[in-house]
Amino acid sequence: MLFIFLCILIVRYFGLIYFSYLHYTFHDSDHIRDSDKKEKDFPLVSILLPVYNEGKNIEESIKSLLSVDYPKKEVLVINDGSTDDSLARAKKYEGLYSNTRVRVITQVNQGKASALNNGIKSSTGAYILCIDGDSVIEKSAIRKAMPHFEDETVGAVAGNVKIVNVNNLLTRLQSLEYMEGLNMVKQSQAFFKAVNIVPGPFGLFRRKAIEGIGGYDKDTFAEDCDVTIKLLEVGWKIVYEPGAISWTEAPENFRSLFIQRYRWGRGILQVLKKHKRALIGIKGSRVNVFTIWYMFFEAILWPIMNVFAQVFFVYVAATSGMLNSLLFWWIQLTLLDMTAALHCVLIEKERLSYVLYSVPYRLFFILIIDVVKLLATIEEVLGIEMEWGRVERKGRAKKA
Repeated sequence: MLFIFLCILIVRYFGLIYFSYLHYTFHDSDHIRDSDKKEKDFPLVSILLPVYNEGKNIEESIKSLLSVDYPKKEVLVINDGSTDDSLARAKKYEGLYSNTRVRVITQVNQGKASALNNGIKSSTGAYILCIDGDSVIEKSAIRKAMPHFEDETVGAVAGNVKIVNVNNLLTRLQSLEYMEGLNMVKQSQAFFKAVNIVPGPFGLFRRKAIEGIGGYDKDTFAEDCDVTIKLLEVGWKIVYEPGAISWTEAPENFRSLFIQRYRWGRGILQVLKKHKRALIGIKGSRVNVFTIWYMFFEAILWPIMNVFAQVFFVYVAATSGMLNSLLFWWIQLTLLDMTAALHCVLIEKERLSYVLYSVPYRLFFILIIDVVKLLATIEEVLGIEMEWGRVERKGRAKKA
């Protein structure tokens, strides 16, 4: 059984590497294809910034949006009933800046999905960029993402999320995880134009597409994943733009990491349960079925098997003295991680030192994440109530 699972993992790793490489080969994000356009030819992009108690980062986020190199844009800050000084800090930037108008709207605390829907309703652009309140996007991000909409079947573009506060071992491991576990997956899915999660830090949507599915729903803790699956189910294509970089702040301690990943885990399970009909192909295309089954594997099957395998080998090593079996299993997985890390580092032009972090990444980090996923699965099955679980921010937003 474990041998079969290891074979599946090997196929998974090299499949992701192969298709992400194909996407990288046929895609050139450094070539901006709008150089001949005049300002009047650019469609208006409405940038939505939902915030709840983001006072430490909100000003840098707004300044980064004002400095974005795109000629026609508007910025809407949606204050979701913040109890800190987020609203006051955002209000300081309200007004017209050259070609960009900043508006601040406020609502009673109803959650991120409600805030985004409020922003969609209040915006006027043909395209809508949703970003998180603690995120800062690169100046060229919108320019690099917009050409994908030349394909009329594309409903959304997922951006490349990077961690800004790479200042300790935990955040370095998360940075590696973002490259290997998130961005490489998106890049391979983008080869089929079927990315399964348009991330909160950078999600660019065609207005017709997101309005056509009724916007964001409030019935899961993973509204970004839910809205993406809804788009895929009705036939829209979702792509990934590695040049559309958004910087986000990662948890700097285990407590905050557990809170974040528990919420992500419960949210993904809620999305799978909500869209269970797609698992058997009643909705969506073949690619969509594959996409949602991949989510099922990553969210449920892999965490169960990984935790089981670790416990099994530790038990065997302790009772039978077969330490070699445990070591052999761990080395195989670490080599797979190092191979994937090297691929990601070369594609994203990151530091080679990240490859060495594959050792602690496999030794304890992924196991901890999978234990959290497993606990989230158990509690979701038992129907235990949960809250949003806010992660403490340190205010380390990248300077605009």
